[in-house]
Formats: sequence, C-alpha cells, structure tokens
Amino acid sequence: MARAAFAAAAAVVGLLVGVAGLRGIGLLAVGAVGAATGVAGLWWFLARRGLRRLAAAAVTIAAPVTVVTLYVRAGLLWLVLTCGALSIAAAAAGGAALRRTGRAEDARGSEVSPPRHPFLIMNPRSGGGKVQRCDLARKARALGAEVVLLDEAGTADVAGLARRAVRAGADLLGVAGGDGTQAAVAAVAVDNDLPFLVIPAGTRNHFAMDLGLDRADPASCLDALTNGVEIRTDVGLVDDRMFVNNASFGVYAALVQSPAYRDDKAGTALELLPDLLTAGHDPPLRLRAGQTLVSGPQAILVSNNPYAVNDVIGTGRRERLTDGVLGVLAVSANSATDAVRLMRGGRSKGLTRCTTDDAVVDADTPWIPAGVDGEPARLSTPVRCRIQPGALRVRVPRNRPGRRPRPPLDWRRLGRLAFPAGRGRP
Repeated sequence: MARAAFAAAAAVVGLLVGVAGLRGIGLLAVGAVGAATGVAGLWWFLARRGLRRLAAAAVTIAAPVTVVTLYVRAGLLWLVLTCGALSIAAAAAGGAALRRTGRAEDARGSEVSPPRHPFLIMNPRSGGGKVQRCDLARKARALGAEVVLLDEAGTADVAGLARRAVRAGADLLGVAGGDGTQAAVAAVAVDNDLPFLVIPAGTRNHFAMDLGLDRADPASCLDALTNGVEIRTDVGLVDDRMFVNNASFGVYAALVQSPAYRDDKAGTALELLPDLLTAGHDPPLRLRAGQTLVSGPQAILVSNNPYAVNDVIGTGRRERLTDGVLGVLAVSANSATDAVRLMRGGRSKGLTRCTTDDAVVDADTPWIPAGVDGEPARLSTPVRCRIQPGALRVRVPRNRPGRRPRPPLDWRRLGRLAFPAGRGRP
C-alpha cells in the first residue's frame, strides 16, 4: 500500500511534467494563487460586515470558479481531474498503509462483568432529539438500566443526579447527551472510581468519536451494558473542573459566552466574529506551556491529548487518549495574510503547537471567559490546565467500528515502509 501511494504520487508529477510541461508549473501556481485568494476572501467574510462582507463572499466564490475557468480554456481540466483522483488514491493508499502498520491501539479493553445497577442520564434535547428518535430510554431500561430524562428530573444539575445515584448504589454511570453533559458526569465517575458509559446523543460527540464509537447508531453503545470491555483514558483539568475534550480561551471562548450561541451558532458567530478577529482579546492573553511562552494569541486550545498534526482549530480527532499529555494550540491571525499563512499548518508563524502536562493561561484581569467542552465558563486568572493520566474508566462495546483512528499522512514514514533498508522490518 505504501508503494502504491508513491506510485500514484509519482504519476501526478509525471502527468504534470510530461503532458503539460511548463504549463504544469503554471497550473500549480494558478491553483495555489486561487486557494490563497479563497482563504483571504473567507477571512474578510468573517472579519467584516455589511457590503464588505458581501464583497468578500463574492471573492471567496469567484476564486475557485476563475481557476476552473482558466483550466478549461487551457484544455487542461481533464488533467486537473485526473491528478486530483490520483492524489486522492495516493492519500487513501498511504493512510491504509499507516493504519495497518501503526502503533497498537490504545487498549482492546479488559474483561469486566456486566454492571448490576447502571444509572444513565439522558438529555432528550441533545442532538436534535436523538434520545427519542433512537428510542434510547426504552432500550436501556430493557437491559436493566435506571434511566433519568433531564426534562422529567426538572433539574440541570446532572452532576448532582449522578452523585445521588452513586449514594443509592449505582455501579456504572452513563450519559446520552453532548460532550459538556458527559464531562460533568464523568467527573463524578472519576471521583468514585466507577465505570462510565458514553452514548453519543449530542451534535458532534468528539469524545465518542475518539473512543471509536458509532455516532450514527447511539443505541449500539448500549451493548456495553451486556457485552462490554473497559479501557482507561486520560482526562484534562482546568483548575478543578474536568474536561474530556478541550478547554478554549480567546475567540472561541467569547463565542460560547453569548446567550444566543447555543440556539444559533452560525448566526451568532457571524455577528460577533468581526469584533473578535479584528480587536483580539482584551486584555491580551499569555500562555505558558512547559518551556513554550506565547504572548497575545487570539485563541488558545488546550486539549486532553493532542489533535492530529494537520488540525489547526481542534475540530478533528485525536489519535489516542492515553498519551498522558495535553495538546496545546495557540493561534494568531490578525489579517488575511496571516490566515493564508495558517494554511501552512505547523510551519506557520501564527501557529504554536506543543504538548505538555501543565499549561497556564493568564491575563491582566481577575478572570477570563473560557469554553470547557463547549460549555461557557468564567475562570479566575491565572488558569492552570493539567492532565490526569488514566483517570477515567470507560465502558465500551466489545465491537467498535472506529477503534483505529486515521493517522496523519507521514511521507517519511511511508518511505521507510515502501523502501525498507535491508530485509529487516521497517
């Protein structure tokens, strides 16, 4: 598979040089300029209002349309499409090779007995009503679980519900809801050394995705009650509050502070981003992560284990949840030029990436807004983030569709796989 990836990549280069000649270089240059213009237009769209936003939208749309038009007029559209297909094939083959030869999975799970008194909290409003649509409450009760629906409980204190269940004898806690609700109950599970069951009934469910759970079929996670295994994952702490995904500061944290954000995320973001992106955080944030110091970033993301290396905003997935380190991203993008440079990922001066077991976010103000697993918070400065390795016992189904995450495409490692030195294993 590694050799197939190199063969497809070589075919792209061969086509560009052999068929298009010097025009192939121009072809690449036109595509690069078009992509940069599109990113700049998108930045202007987010950072401006009114007519300037409409003009930026026009630029964002016109850039790729212009590139395709130029390719068509040059009679090279077929070449672009062919090279695109070969590039996709190269990435697919390379990804398959890296998955098959990568590091062993975090854990296949240890054998455990089914719980005697599982207690599950379900939020019928999460994920557009997944709890009712997938009939999760009835199915869980049929498996012997005690189920509390938040609407029926008449309280938003999910941690309090979980603590009362523990006092009543619950030997497993679980949540069908979003990441914020899951983190609150998971903290109670950690405090009482109980297993925790994740049922992805929220909108995004990043934690469930990184556990390899089937987010399209939340009911399949109930198999963990009768045919489950247990794995241990790390959790993060921001001061004394636990998170399973991340804690954010700066632009994103300011967004989740808005009362309108939960009901209209896109509209609220478009309304607030012009001020946040052009004015930045006031007062400026400061970050210390191990030996790394960053002054004045617009956004800081501290995650429970690092996100993939090509993910500059923390919306992708983490390869593992057991490395015992925080992933830290600090982003500075104050102009369209900075936004284009961020396309270069780890090579961009506007992006700081590191791992550490301890990070501190500070500012010249008594408190700063934060987002903790997507939930708004006000935290006293300085804010300390820490990792707690192996603290959470997670009960998962024995069969999980996505246990092995897709690794980043590392061409150096692919080269060692495709062309190993001698006859030894790469």
